Amino acid sequence: MARVKRREPIRLGGQKIAAGERRTVELGLGTLYNHNPISMPVHVIHGARPGPRLFVCAAVHGDELNGIEVVRRLLAQPGLRNLRGTLMAVPMVNVLGVMHQSRYLPDRRDLNRSFPGSTTGSLAARLAELFMQEIVRGSTHGIDLHTGAIHRTNLPQIRADMDDPETGKLARAFGVPLLIHANLRDGSLREAAAGEGVRMLLYEGGEALRFDERCIRAGLRGVLGVMRALGMLRGRAPSPTREPVVARASTWVRAPTSGILRSLRGLGEAVNKGDVLGYVSDPFGMAEEVVTAACDGLIMGRSNLPLAHEGDALFLIARVSATDTIEMDDLDSDPAWKEEPAIV
Repeated sequence: MARVKRREPIRLGGQKIAAGERRTVELGLGTLYNHNPISMPVHVIHGARPGPRLFVCAAVHGDELNGIEVVRRLLAQPGLRNLRGTLMAVPMVNVLGVMHQSRYLPDRRDLNRSFPGSTTGSLAARLAELFMQEIVRGSTHGIDLHTGAIHRTNLPQIRADMDDPETGKLARAFGVPLLIHANLRDGSLREAAAGEGVRMLLYEGGEALRFDERCIRAGLRGVLGVMRALGMLRGRAPSPTREPVVARASTWVRAPTSGILRSLRGLGEAVNKGDVLGYVSDPFGMAEEVVTAACDGLIMGRSNLPLAHEGDALFLIARVSATDTIEMDDLDSDPAWKEEPAIV
């Protein structure tokens, strides 16, 4: 019987990871003020059999925490024992941001506008270059896990280049109800990865500095679905109960005046142009203005903060037919987390 040729090892952070091995590698980020070292942890599973090289990362924005829990649950999946290809899981890219519960790095730069970075630039640029060099270059695919900003929550959604057939296929395999065709943004990880020929999905779900169990479940199910679609895991992703809604544009509805917001519509609800979304009033209710939908579509994001200044972003509407609907209960249809206690 002919011997099966063993896969070559990979190198990460100066370490060699053999085929069939799991290892956590600490990528050095320098030192803190007190001279204590700080690093970015990367858990690598280098499968014994060939396949894609996928990175899954979270907390590029340091206050976006759902993805950290998605990565933890992902690494607990028993199916990874039979992984084809290589998985690199990075729960905290912006480690310093997580430590300070901040979207940004200590230099006040947005890491997701600092790619591909440089070895001689700002702190953000150096971190971006390290991530590109060690993680992105050499990968075939990537999934970047995000949430909404502080006081804003997002419907579970994928943002990707839906005009690319393979990327579109993977976006559908993720299994969330809403897919957004999103143009590349200057300095973003997705743009830098595209420049290296790496196909990427960006997942959005939930709110900054909060765990959202439903969005975590949707993220885990999505990553597993993509890995199955890539042939990295056995089995097939569960078929969605309905086709996802695909949007190519979105519109923010902003506060017409300053005051106290009473929201009447929730995530995933279909609206028609002119529908009442809520009211903004003074604290006594003596003066009040209505907030109306600026277009037909689906509410894909909204503010959770009742306090609004004139011009504040309140509702984000995906521009689709108002006959398209999303059932939030569809996100609970996969058994991948049945053994995981729900976060409440």
